[in-house]
Amino acid sequence: MHTHPVLHLPWRLLVGTVGTVVALAGIVMLVVPGPGIASILLGLLILSTEFRWARRLLHPAKVWAVRAERWAMRLKDDYLRRLRERRAARRAARRPAAEE
Repeated sequence: MHTHPVLHLPWRLLVGTVGTVVALAGIVMLVVPGPGIASILLGLLILSTEFRWARRLLHPAKVWAVRAERWAMRLKDDYLRRLRERRAARRAARRPAAEE
């Protein structure tokens, strides 16, 4: 679409319209039940395919998502480590006294 001069403007208008509608629906969903923040981010993602300003607005959300992923992985690893330790302690407690 970007290389064809006749289709460039209609494509940008289509992407802009769809992205704006999705983002506005997300703003409405902040008040009514629905995935408001996710819809706003999806609208910005759609807009960022064509518009640099949307890419700049979306960048902090990407940074936040990476930080949240790292935090979740640390939390999961810590939970699994504690679970393995508890299981090992239970196995040690169940061993008969003759093995000691």
